[in-house]
Parts: sequence; structure tokens; C-alpha cells
Amino acid sequence: MMQPLFSLRQLEKYHGERSALAIDHLELAAGEIFALCGPNGAGKSTLLSLLALIDQPCRGEIRFEGQLVSRDNAAGLRLWRGICLVHQNPYLFRGRVEDNLACGLKLRGVARSDRPALMEQALELVGMEGFLRRNVRELSGGQAQRVALARALVFKPAVLLLDEPMTGLDAGAASAFEALMRELGRQGQSIVFSTHDSEAPQRLGARLLRLSGGRLVGQPAARTDQIPHPFAGVRYA
Repeated sequence: MMQPLFSLRQLEKYHGERSALAIDHLELAAGEIFALCGPNGAGKSTLLSLLALIDQPCRGEIRFEGQLVSRDNAAGLRLWRGICLVHQNPYLFRGRVEDNLACGLKLRGVARSDRPALMEQALELVGMEGFLRRNVRELSGGQAQRVALARALVFKPAVLLLDEPMTGLDAGAASAFEALMRELGRQGQSIVFSTHDSEAPQRLGARLLRLSGGRLVGQPAARTDQIPHPFAGVRYA
């Protein structure tokens, strides 16, 4: 059996005395798109922050590619570099698009001579060829969102975590961004994204995970006319 990308067990997260998240058992397979759906306060952003190792659970464990991870140990720090979270309203650094894309490569020690090709490849993936030297102040909202995604893709992360990626985009930009996510999924990129749009998982052929009050609700679901085996890749308890 293929090892899951993420494995969560007895996971609990509190904000003060309030339970923000409580998941007994959840496994997410690699190379799939997962959609976290639920109302405000359901725990979607909390779960993404935990998967990104930005935050720590109060109880329980998170395994990434079979290894118990924490930002407090060397293994966790190494694996954390393969996980990238793109926030709902991503912040772009002042300057050019290339300044934004080069930042992550520099922090990860990628040689300066290797960066231009990697940046061009990332921009091509998101349909932004030729924008490398464009000033970020000249970008539309949809273009800025794509640059933020390219900044995440440039170092080839094992998994992309997207917090409400279509929020604030007009209909055309949102449709283009969804098309991009579908293409990344076809290429085998592992993606977990949150959304308020109950129809987005069907449009993207995503495995659906419903959250309410910090807990998983019902059985994981997916659109069977797009995915032959709707529950493959998700084990839930």
C-alpha cells in the first residue's frame, strides 16, 4: 500500500479554552487534490496551518511521508521545506516578480546561476511567461495570485496548501485559477485547499473533506463522474 502524504492521529488544537480542531484519524494520499469545505470558524485555516507546520497541535501527531514531524526537530525542518502554504491574500514583496520568486530559492541555497531557469519554469506553469521583470505594482489581483503560486512552485514543493485561493478574484480570474489547479493536479501535484464554494470540489475533481466546529463531518466525498474511485486516497475514522 502506498504511504500517505499526510497522516493525522488524535489531533487536537485549542485557542485558549476553545477547541479549534479535533481530528481522530485522517490520511491524505499524494498526487491528489483535497478540498476543505465548511463555514467560517470550521477549522479550515487551522488545519492548513498545522499541515504547513506553521503551528503546532496541542495533542496528537502529524506524519508527513511517514515521518513524525515538528518544527522543533531536524526531520521536521527538512520536511517543512517541501510544504508551501499560500495565504488567502498573499503578500508580494516590493519590486519585480523575479525578486519575489528568487527569495525562496535564495533561502534554500539554490545557486544564483540556476535561479533564472527555475523562475521561468514556474511562471510558465502559471501562465505568466514574460512577467519576470514586471513590477508587482502593475499586476492585477488575479496576476498577483498567480505570482504567489509561482513563488511557491519555484522550489518544487511536495505539497501545496492554498487558503481560499479564489477569494477576491473576479469570475474570469477565478476560472483561470481553477483551470491552473486542475492542470497541476493532472501533473501529479499534491494540493490541499480551503473554500466556501460547495461546488468547487466538483469542478476541480477534488476529494471533499467537510469541516464543522473543528471536526470532520460525514464521509469524504468526490464527484464520481470525474474520479472513478471517489474514496480512494482518503481513509477516515
